[in-house]
Amino acid sequence: MLVARRWALAFACLVSLLALDAAAVEPPDWSAVADVDTVSVATTNPDGTLRYTTVWLVVVDGRGYLRTGNTTWGANAERDPAVKLVIGEQEYALRADSVEAEDERARVMAAFNEKYGWSDTVLGWFRGARPKILRLASL
Repeated sequence: MLVARRWALAFACLVSLLALDAAAVEPPDWSAVADVDTVSVATTNPDGTLRYTTVWLVVVDGRGYLRTGNTTWGANAERDPAVKLVIGEQEYALRADSVEAEDERARVMAAFNEKYGWSDTVLGWFRGARPKILRLASL
């Protein structure tokens, strides 16, 4: 019985290590991914399951940013800022920090509008007057 528990614990540790290794610890080279149109962000639902959502990404002043309105994934990121960003085949374990400084918010909003043009303007009608802006950083 004790041997079985030890093997189960060893297996659980191995799985945990593999899961950590699957996501890069450092953020991506933001300048290299600045032209990527969409990425996937994984947030944790209240029940512990992962929610993957396709979103837009902008890079401002060498940092990656995401933006959302009143969405489930946005609420998840506010509750638990540990997220996974998926760009192509690569996953990055990051933290999504809420941006409140008006000057930074204005630069990020302008970058979204410049990158996504009229699509950004149209979706802005649904997103609301003050969307959530999330700055991506190392854990």
